[in-house]
Amino acid sequence: MALDRIFSGLGISASGMSLQRTRMNTIAQNIANAETTRTEQGGPYRRKFIVSKEADPVVFPKFVENEIRLEQSTGDHFKDEPIRDEIPVPTGTQLVEIAEDQMPPRLVYDPSHPDANEQGYVAMPNINTVTEMVDMISAARAFEANLTALNAAKDMNRKALEI
Repeated sequence: MALDRIFSGLGISASGMSLQRTRMNTIAQNIANAETTRTEQGGPYRRKFIVSKEADPVVFPKFVENEIRLEQSTGDHFKDEPIRDEIPVPTGTQLVEIAEDQMPPRLVYDPSHPDANEQGYVAMPNINTVTEMVDMISAARAFEANLTALNAAKDMNRKALEI
């Protein structure tokens, strides 16, 4: 068995942990900027979120011995080399981008605010702190699940080496 196949579970869990760490950092940035009304780009801070996808699988060759023999045959009917198929092995997840939410900002009436418009409304970030906290708990649980899977794969590999 190839080492890449043995350790693929570790790589999958590690990529999941990395993605969840990035997700938690993005959520923390959203919470920290929940009241930011002025950014370098102009206007209020926009909520950010991550876009991810399944990473491209690694393709391993699979060799199958040609067991079908003809009773009467010439060398043209079969070759000495085995039939080669390909086995895709998943490698985890990958970050595509950190995107900005395109929802319009919340308008809050506060005529004394320095960023208030002529009617007295301030454009506030489109961030709901409760939603962000739920997303943070979800990311933390996903991180923990990947850590558990990583430890299980590590233990299985250790036990396999003892055989």
